[in-house]
Amino acid sequence: MRISRLYTTVALTAGHSVELTDTAAHYLANVLRLGPGALLRLFNGDGGEYEAVIEAVGKRGVSVKLGAVSQPATESALTTVLGIGISRGERMDYAIQKSTELGVSAIVPLFTEHCEVKLQGERLDKRQSHWQQVAISACEQSGRVKVPLVLAPVALTEWLPTVATSLRLVLDHEESGVLSGPRPDAGVTLLIGPEGGLAPAEITQAKTCGFTGIALGNRVLRTETAPVAALSVLQYLWGNSP
Repeated sequence: MRISRLYTTVALTAGHSVELTDTAAHYLANVLRLGPGALLRLFNGDGGEYEAVIEAVGKRGVSVKLGAVSQPATESALTTVLGIGISRGERMDYAIQKSTELGVSAIVPLFTEHCEVKLQGERLDKRQSHWQQVAISACEQSGRVKVPLVLAPVALTEWLPTVATSLRLVLDHEESGVLSGPRPDAGVTLLIGPEGGLAPAEITQAKTCGFTGIALGNRVLRTETAPVAALSVLQYLWGNSP
């Protein structure tokens, strides 16, 4: 029997009963149409995964009884921040979804010179909220217990000086750098351009801010493919090592 695994914003404590009144409650009651006695697994980003059973389904929410809590070893040992130029629709969703599955710690959508997506005001807030939900859904599917934060979109020029990780990489197919050595203790920031790529001046500015150019082979990768390839390499090198 398949047991639903869901993220909730509610505080969770093993052995307690809680009332779910958020998106999880709506999904359980109105989409899955589960009733009392149904088994669940819940997580809220505190690092734990909680066994649960539905006690009651009401108009205002779903009451669940929490059982044992476990701490699955599904989080990466490597802190990774992805700064990515905003692309259109499904391409951005795909990049966020797969980056989350690959253990990214935080995602920063960036306005760059070649970014063709214009967002501001309420539309920007809705898009950020949508991207955060994409990350939550990817955590539910992949077994992660910590949800990466999708930050508010910001201009690349404003973001670059704020990056504080010890290793900073900008993908540039004209480079030939090779990754090696021990895991960076202060994490890795990865910069990837939008559909049109980063402008030469933007790459230069990134390098001025401590970024190192690196390529992933001799081919030009699409903006939604690049984070999958790069994060896979980073996780292979440093994500699961002691």
